[in-house]
Amino acid sequence: MDNGTNCSVMDASNESRGALIVFEGLDRSGKTSQCGRMLLYLEGLGHSVELWRFPDRTTSVGQMISAYLSNKSQLDDHTIHLLFSANRWEKRSLMEMKLKAGTTLIVDRYSYSGVAFSSAKGLDFEWCKAPEIGLIAPDLVLYLNIPPEKAAERGGYGGERYEQIEFQKKVAQHYKLLEDSSWKIIDASQSLEDVEKQVKEMVSEHVSSCRKGKPLSSLWSY
Repeated sequence: MDNGTNCSVMDASNESRGALIVFEGLDRSGKTSQCGRMLLYLEGLGHSVELWRFPDRTTSVGQMISAYLSNKSQLDDHTIHLLFSANRWEKRSLMEMKLKAGTTLIVDRYSYSGVAFSSAKGLDFEWCKAPEIGLIAPDLVLYLNIPPEKAAERGGYGGERYEQIEFQKKVAQHYKLLEDSSWKIIDASQSLEDVEKQVKEMVSEHVSSCRKGKPLSSLWSY
């Protein structure tokens, strides 16, 4: 585990901006539910906020990824990894524009998912990270930690390609290699309400620091 931030400052203007809040975790860990709750929470406080998801299946690249995830197509592991990365890159400029305009982005999965899932399939860890270098670094990564066996008990499990317990165990191991000082680990086996309470406190703190001028940084750049 790296205790640093693994990023470099890309904009030191110290102007008020939105926060980039990323939710990560295994499939069925509760990310989507908490993203939705945080959206409503921040809207209720009067913040400009949007919910984003990766992969973004509305783009042409995203549609190729969607077909792969639903087992409707077959692609080489390296190819699908690069498509996932391209899906994030095609939204990067808009992401920066939104953040600088003061909009906080709640993001369901980001680069960490791409690296953890692809390296769990046996691809080289550093090779998996390389295409992500230079994307915008999150201000906060909330990792919802849950045993794969418990996640498998939740509704809808097994509907997509990667929803297999043994594979999810490997993904969890690779997630650990990506942890840095921007990460907060939350026990996602708790009730939705208990998880939400912890998440609210962390999100509020980081939204406040970004409004005070915390600079934007680039992911995994030195």
